[in-house]
Amino acid sequence: MKEITKAEAQKRIEELTSEINEHNYKYYVQASPAISDYDFDMLLEELIRLEKQFPELASPESPSQRVGGTVTKEFNSVKHKYPMLSLSNTYSEQDLRDFDERVRKGLDNEFQYICELKFDGVAIGLTYVDGKLKQAVTRGDGVQGDEVTANVKTIRSIPLVLHGDDYPKEFEIRGEILMPRSSFDKINKEISEQLSEDGYSEDEIADRLLKNPRNAAAGTIKMQDSAVVAKRNLDCFLYALYGENLPYETHQESLEAAHSWGFKISEHTKRCKNIDEVLDYLAVWEKKRTKLPFDTDGVVIKVDSIRQQKDLGFTAKSPRWAIAYKFKAESASTTLLDIIYQVGRTGAITPVADLKAVALAGSTVRRATLHNADQIEKLDLRIGDQVFVEKGGEVIPKITAVDLSKRDLFSHPVKYITKCPECGTELERKEGEAQHYCPNVNGCPPQIKGRIEHFISRKAMNIDSLGEGKIEMLFDNKLIHRPSDLYSLTYDKLIGLEKIISGEEGEKAKKISLQEKSVKKILSGIEESKAVPFERVLYAIGIRYVGETVAKKLAIAFKSMDAIEKASSEQLLQVEEIGEKIAESVLEYFKVAANRKEVEALRNAGLQFELSADSMPKMISNVLEGKSFVVTGTLTNFDRDQVKVVIEQHGGKNQSGVSAKTTFVVAGEKPGDSKIEKAKKLNIPIIDEDEFMKMIGG
Repeated sequence: MKEITKAEAQKRIEELTSEINEHNYKYYVQASPAISDYDFDMLLEELIRLEKQFPELASPESPSQRVGGTVTKEFNSVKHKYPMLSLSNTYSEQDLRDFDERVRKGLDNEFQYICELKFDGVAIGLTYVDGKLKQAVTRGDGVQGDEVTANVKTIRSIPLVLHGDDYPKEFEIRGEILMPRSSFDKINKEISEQLSEDGYSEDEIADRLLKNPRNAAAGTIKMQDSAVVAKRNLDCFLYALYGENLPYETHQESLEAAHSWGFKISEHTKRCKNIDEVLDYLAVWEKKRTKLPFDTDGVVIKVDSIRQQKDLGFTAKSPRWAIAYKFKAESASTTLLDIIYQVGRTGAITPVADLKAVALAGSTVRRATLHNADQIEKLDLRIGDQVFVEKGGEVIPKITAVDLSKRDLFSHPVKYITKCPECGTELERKEGEAQHYCPNVNGCPPQIKGRIEHFISRKAMNIDSLGEGKIEMLFDNKLIHRPSDLYSLTYDKLIGLEKIISGEEGEKAKKISLQEKSVKKILSGIEESKAVPFERVLYAIGIRYVGETVAKKLAIAFKSMDAIEKASSEQLLQVEEIGEKIAESVLEYFKVAANRKEVEALRNAGLQFELSADSMPKMISNVLEGKSFVVTGTLTNFDRDQVKVVIEQHGGKNQSGVSAKTTFVVAGEKPGDSKIEKAKKLNIPIIDEDEFMKMIGG
């Protein structure tokens, strides 16, 4: 092969860059590819090869950045030049007419609206300088966000270099990064196939799948390895232009300009002359949205004139010239075939509706939660009923009502079971509690397996080399009956261990066995769990009502398992958030000889039974001292574990449930209805994430 000079390489790199960028634009923005995937890959491979040979010629805007490879250990926090405010939300026509009336009062002249689909993804701000992508920042708290430029460069619908030459020298464009349903389904299919091969049960596979495209997109854009991000095929629609002295009179003009520079702008954006045309647009997309290849959860309505937007201005939280209309949760009608009763690790019985398969919000629904006997009675359910099903928060299916017009005259109300469906023990229901329980703690198989599954879970002992399928295999082979038995497992006991997995209808059952690699991984995970801190060990042993937060409070208050075991009711009640029910449960747990024996076996296995200094949160400030918080819903800046740590680092206290002692409820997206209702009933302030961030100084 002829040697290539640096000058020749530079010329060829420039040619390839231009050609690849043009093909990217045609494929991902215009949806009209001009060459085959193979030919495109060959061009990209040639470019990557030349850049490796002459690394000094590779630019940050090279199309080779699309394949990723950059590993980001920590995402830098960046302050937004233009704050990313949230929009006011509404679900009703009347609210929209009220919004229209406010706009009319605030403006002297006639005006028009722009309607845009509200994409269900992750907000992003992209900064371009001299036509090149320089920075990509997430919304964060609206004031500052995380820089994710390396990951964003892998999204092929986002231009690295702009078309034309009529763009501003520097500007920011905002949009929504989303995961198309095809990408979401493909990833879940790969996860499902891999876990199935590893012997995981259907229920455990369901727990480990990506829950919805929005959460998947949010998790992907914050991954450390951009090469993994590149493989997930994210997409991006842009919808707002920001900059100094931009020459556009209307929002629509700015979008048309952005489209000419190579940005992907939704073709479904529409200008409306009045609120009635807006309502017509909503009616169309209420039905059509399910036909799109990506998720939407509403429509954003904006005043089109940029001058009029400035005249209307902003409130403290949102613009007065825009509002978001949220679609109601999609509902479907189907047949209730049966009610299945599941037994949890605490013995709690959960009824689940077995439904005739129905398409709902982009997936097929066959099951829906019924919570307890009271819910069944309230709905007056009968087998064979036509029921209406919704996805609560667009994720968890639930039955909302019965179509009484289609009820069989000879049907009978559902009678709640009186005996455990697994072991036949008579069920109990304590006064004041909604659920029935199986009291056969040490003899009911789902309770035994459930306690061990809880013990190995991520927030407890985090033995991720085990799972529901392997726990069942070990239990069925009589190798484990309680968590401490895990620490007696050996290579010889595990190697070759077999499990029969029944096939689907028409398929043969298959047999799997534990091989050397899996056995070593299991034993390594069990050994590593001995270093898990005490507060998580306390949570892992599964004392009823002792959740993650309560376990931490008990660990900090008493410092050791011995001290908790010897504590009196009065001593327990002195701990913040420990009420009579929790105190009684702790006392009852340690009264049982089998429980004390199990705790001793875990101690002998080498688990951490005392609080270490590292477990105490490192204090940053005391601005939240004397305040107690309940967090509900999905936050932008933190996951649930992180925000609890931050609250403690600033002197505040966490509560698992709303009570009269709660100071604030921090509500993210799709908060729990029961917590919000209780907070309102008790007149407890409900704040959003922005307000919380201001409390701790950003």
